[in-house]
Amino acid sequence: MGDVLETEPDTGRVLHMGGLTRHRRGPAAARDLEYAVVDVETTGLDPREGARVCEIAVVRMRGDGAVLSEFSTLVDPGVPLGGQEFHGIGASDVVGAPKAAELVDVLAELFSGAVVTGHNLDFEGRFLAAELHPAGLPGELPGLCTLRALRAQVDLPRYSLPRASHALGGHWPTAQHTALGDARACAQLLAELLANAPGPLHYTGPEPRPLEFPRRQRAVGKTRTPWSGPEGVRAARANPERPPASWPPRWRELELDFRSCGGRFDADQRAAAERAAGQRALARDALAGAAVLTGVLAAAGAVRQAERGLRRIARRG
Repeated sequence: MGDVLETEPDTGRVLHMGGLTRHRRGPAAARDLEYAVVDVETTGLDPREGARVCEIAVVRMRGDGAVLSEFSTLVDPGVPLGGQEFHGIGASDVVGAPKAAELVDVLAELFSGAVVTGHNLDFEGRFLAAELHPAGLPGELPGLCTLRALRAQVDLPRYSLPRASHALGGHWPTAQHTALGDARACAQLLAELLANAPGPLHYTGPEPRPLEFPRRQRAVGKTRTPWSGPEGVRAARANPERPPASWPPRWRELELDFRSCGGRFDADQRAAAERAAGQRALARDALAGAAVLTGVLAAAGAVRQAERGLRRIARRG
């Protein structure tokens, strides 16, 4: 899981970001969708500066929290391994691991028909666009960033994956700074977000679609976890690691626009997003009032029309 950069990346080649809302209906109820929660560990923060993926994991889950399958593998980045103070992956660990481009088929299968999800998904999207998309990973996939969704829906002092998990669910994620550990923690957070929402949440992005991929022979995965088979894929688990916890009442009365909840989301950005939410609420109230007034005027007009008709009938009689 990477840190937030000062500038927002262009991930549009791979991901079409959507959001969650409880105030207007999106294309689908969020709990009715499936999600492919992805996390990467990398040699640096920015592929434009030579950073590459050195571990990737995907947790495929339903909106009700049931985990369907998991995938995890170390990746040979082909460059010196930086960032070891965070992910702890050494040069010897990636010997025999697949290259990122060799993972296109298995990732396309896991992403097929799902919303690609991550905590600070802009970070993962940057590396998917730089390494996987040129190798054949389909583009314009529906995306959901749980960091943005939390900022838009819940009022917290900090929104990092471990701090949000502890503040809301009462638990610290395990195996932090491993791709699978962070993907599992993000999946758990998403399950709790959907289960605890004060109203139905709808996903506002494009609907998930089946993906076509050539089904070439998959690369042999290499993982840090003892359950791994030759492809680094684990069969479905009936439930997440723990049932969704009940969250404390920290939901925002006025949800924020997820598009304004990226970057570092400092005090000024948060205040601007809250002001914009208030202005949207006023506009919605004004539209609702105008609709009511229009209905009243239309009803009054219908009554007057009916009265004129009755008078004409009475004159003819």
